[in-house]
Amino acid sequence: MSSVPRPALAIIGGSGFYDFFGDDATTLDIDTPYGAPSAPITVGEVEGRQVAFLPRHGRKHEYSPHTVPYQANMWALRSIGVRRIFAPCAVGSLRADWGPGTVAVPDQLVDRTSGRPQTYFDNGGVHVTFADPYCEDLRAAATAAAVDELPMRHAATMVVIQGPRFSTRAESRWFAAQGWELVNMTGYPEAVLARELEMCYAAIALVTDLDAGLEAGDGVSAAAVFAEFERNLIPFKKLVRQAVSVVEGTETCDRCRVHTGVTLPLELP
Repeated sequence: MSSVPRPALAIIGGSGFYDFFGDDATTLDIDTPYGAPSAPITVGEVEGRQVAFLPRHGRKHEYSPHTVPYQANMWALRSIGVRRIFAPCAVGSLRADWGPGTVAVPDQLVDRTSGRPQTYFDNGGVHVTFADPYCEDLRAAATAAAVDELPMRHAATMVVIQGPRFSTRAESRWFAAQGWELVNMTGYPEAVLARELEMCYAAIALVTDLDAGLEAGDGVSAAAVFAEFERNLIPFKKLVRQAVSVVEGTETCDRCRVHTGVTLPLELP
């Protein structure tokens, strides 16, 4: 068992982000009480650090946003030693001045999903602090890792919708009227499950489109989203690698510990 990797850092890749390492990586098949994760976890070296990678949608995009096994994904990462997670993702912009190719590091989220399992604590009257859903330490590392090719926004509110459909124009205009900047389909319950397992978590969002309420044409299409993500994938991966290189520490920060007074649902040393 001593040869099994125990990475403290992880990257959960979103749409178009299906791999992060070359051939020199270890593959871990993990089972959990919530079933198998989206894909086997690969562990490799990034900037001299051991890092785990998990493609959120599966290796070939098998999972739609509402069917991603979020509980299994987060449990699997925690079970191999992960304490800090960067979560690159594709987002739509609710602001005309935040066009495709913009990177934003959200500091707030709004949950507009429904029916997704969103907790490990189904018993015991547990309440989890979630006022600030993202780790400030990881957010600072992400914003410090800006690259010239991708303009950076240091804060944003991301509204997470159920999917798999995109927003109507009316929904998009409503979201924008609330002062929210980004719209996404996968950021919740991923963030709160990380918090319940006492893992630091930060999203790094790449804008792939202007949402329907801002777009005068036919609206958002999946093909256009994937094409824009692919166009920016090399500099986006570079940014994520730099974020890994500058983040300090490998343990959960004090702010991201649950402090519920109960035993974690996952027992680990």
